[in-house]
Amino acid sequence: MQWLDAIIQGVLLGGMYAQYALGMALMFGVMRIVNIAHGDVMILLSLIAVSLAGVLPVGNVGLIVVIVPIAVVIGWTLQKFILNRVVGADPLPSLIATFGLSIALQNLMLEIWSADTRSLPNSDIASASFQIGPIYVGLLPVIVLLCAFFLTGGLDAVLRFTRFGRGLRAAAADTEAAAMTGVDPKRIYATATAIAVGILGLAAVFAALRATVSPSDGSAQLIYAFEAVIIGGMGSIWGAFLGSMVLGVAQAIGLRIDPGLGILFGHLVFLVVLATRPEGIMARKNK
Repeated sequence: MQWLDAIIQGVLLGGMYAQYALGMALMFGVMRIVNIAHGDVMILLSLIAVSLAGVLPVGNVGLIVVIVPIAVVIGWTLQKFILNRVVGADPLPSLIATFGLSIALQNLMLEIWSADTRSLPNSDIASASFQIGPIYVGLLPVIVLLCAFFLTGGLDAVLRFTRFGRGLRAAAADTEAAAMTGVDPKRIYATATAIAVGILGLAAVFAALRATVSPSDGSAQLIYAFEAVIIGGMGSIWGAFLGSMVLGVAQAIGLRIDPGLGILFGHLVFLVVLATRPEGIMARKNK
């Protein structure tokens, strides 16, 4: 029964990772933009949420309503004024630019919030749980998983069936050819990054509700998001969701074997997938 419990807890943990990974799947998997600052932006949003919670009596739902628009503005600004200047066929310029941004954000967060860990005030929803047979399941992780599921389905539908999604894929495949058909790559990239960081805004509030956050946590979130996207398959939104589940379950099983093996097991699964199926579990096949 303990292994079934580990799998359930791993899937719930994967819901959190899926919210980290969706933005990465959109930027890295679809747009081919390497954003090293991905995790740091999420931690920045978490710390902003913690600070706002102390002055705005809006509750957790109200906090999400406040943070997500802030995240959208940050994402649009990031793409419009930084990434659009370096985006292209060569991923190196965007990697260098976002690496510099990552260092700058970490130092900014340390200056404002210091190195102390912080979290959102404990609430009934964060501590609530229910029982399925002998297994106790937290209510907040279930909500996080459901949000991740519906976000994945919505984002995948947008990319598949809307004019924006077709334009984004066209721009990612060939910027010049897309521009000749009337697509404005810079505008559509700015919108896509706003969506990606907006999803991070939701993840940031949930992360601060589930655990503590500190300015140095961004690197770990970046790694989890990157591994989930690679495990699932580049260019596949549902692949990122599945990869997050695999990563979460691997970590949960590792924790049951030994408390020090959880993170390591996730990395080992990532390496096994990379060695045996480098295109990922649900990679799109070129037709």
